[in-house]
Amino acid sequence: MTIKIKAFGPIADKMNARELELDPPGNLDDLRKALHEKYPQLVHLDFAIAVDRKIIRENAPLSPGSEVALLPPFSGG
Repeated sequence: MTIKIKAFGPIADKMNARELELDPPGNLDDLRKALHEKYPQLVHLDFAIAVDRKIIRENAPLSPGSEVALLPPFSGG
């Protein structure tokens, strides 16, 4: 089973894709590393990662079937 990754804004532009599926890496740190290797243009981009609609700020395990969103910085009030 895979994980679904949805990219938004400039992240999707840099990846040239809005959605992709990957075999689940062990955790978020592994995912970030895999994304940086596959899409080196993301290395200098700041983005948050949400897993199953919850922003995760620390390393966490990923389960098959999880939905991951790559979210650009946003502001507003």
